[in-house]
Amino acid sequence: MQPTRVLTGITTSGTPHLGNYVGAIRPAVATSRVTGVESFYFLADYHALIKVQDPARVQRSTLEIAATWLACGLEPDKVWFYRQSDVPETTELTWLLTCVAGKGILNRAHAYKAAVDRNREAGEDDDAAVTAGLFMYPVLMAADILLFNAHQVPVGRDQVQHIEMARDFGQRFNHLYGEPAGRQYFTLPEAVIEQRVATLPGLDGRKMSKSYDNTIPLFAPREQLKKLIYSIVTDSRAPGEPKDADSSHVFQLYHAFASATETEAMRQGFLQGIGWGEAKQALFERIDAEVAPLREKYEALMAKPADIETILRDGAARLRERHAIPTLRALREAVGLRDLSQVAVGSGGERDSKPPLPVFKQYRESDGRFYFKLVVGDRVLLQSAAFDSPREAGMRIAAIKREGFADADATLLPGGGVTTDEIRGALQALAIAEAEKLAAKTV
Repeated sequence: MQPTRVLTGITTSGTPHLGNYVGAIRPAVATSRVTGVESFYFLADYHALIKVQDPARVQRSTLEIAATWLACGLEPDKVWFYRQSDVPETTELTWLLTCVAGKGILNRAHAYKAAVDRNREAGEDDDAAVTAGLFMYPVLMAADILLFNAHQVPVGRDQVQHIEMARDFGQRFNHLYGEPAGRQYFTLPEAVIEQRVATLPGLDGRKMSKSYDNTIPLFAPREQLKKLIYSIVTDSRAPGEPKDADSSHVFQLYHAFASATETEAMRQGFLQGIGWGEAKQALFERIDAEVAPLREKYEALMAKPADIETILRDGAARLRERHAIPTLRALREAVGLRDLSQVAVGSGGERDSKPPLPVFKQYRESDGRFYFKLVVGDRVLLQSAAFDSPREAGMRIAAIKREGFADADATLLPGGGVTTDEIRGALQALAIAEAEKLAAKTV
């Protein structure tokens, strides 16, 4: 059986902290060792350029993050570990996807909408200081995923929309260039949301985040680690006073590193009134016990950046040979970027080879009522229920074009063997074609 491909991108825009380790690095490394899983881990340095314009910071962060993952147990001979910018097929695929991606979908991307909202609140133009990089970020992310036909992409809830966009773009490409032969160039990925992702509190009690400047660096030297842990905000309850473990930031951090037995012992300590100094000392010792051997490996790796460079380049070279280059060769062929010496003379030209567009057809049955169907050539993708007038049927078609197809709509029946993805892909193809036709008229 084909292994499940799981792809994880790591943005190179900062120094890893304890929250990154517990919430992402540690579980991802564990997943990489699961039988039947083919894991892809890449350093998303192109993505970093969207929000970081300091070249030295991008370079340093790339080195630190690569060293961190390797120190934490990622095995580059057993997984695909590479740097995004070492795989040029990613940017070529980004352009191919850009040519099928609907701008309307990109307009609804959370990051872009948030930027527009901030500009409106400030009385600025909607697109003030908004780069094309920010706007096109979902297409680059889709290329990262679709290039390797990943089945699953672990993401936070704020990234689910981007996985849905990747599915839309892949589906649109499949529909345009896979028909009529029925070839599916891209696997449509699924977002994997871990319901119990560990979110650690920072020094001030809020979520540990670089944005809040409340982080504890993963590989801070031992004495700095101790100092930071002792600076965690606590309440004023004195030693001997019972404390609520579940509302304590110190306890939450301890729980993320301790065994079940150790965690229960600490909970009892809180009930019995453990002092904050004693609790923080226990927390420091528990974290340091896990991190110290990793810190030693990390420091050894950081001392030899050329070795890390070799690992990343080797990973990218093997990956390109195995997957990226063959995939782009097939995609270039699909879109018509072909060897001209192989063109068939008198073939009828481009117009004859282009797949037919979907179309809505309205008609009246012998019962006197009105119906419509969505078809591609002779194939029926979607069949409507009856309407009392052609106007009602036309309004329903307009609503479907505007709002899309809902699985639960009992008034619409998919054609035989037709999937929901095919229907949505056809509707997207129709929308793009109509938008292109309108644009041509206004030029």
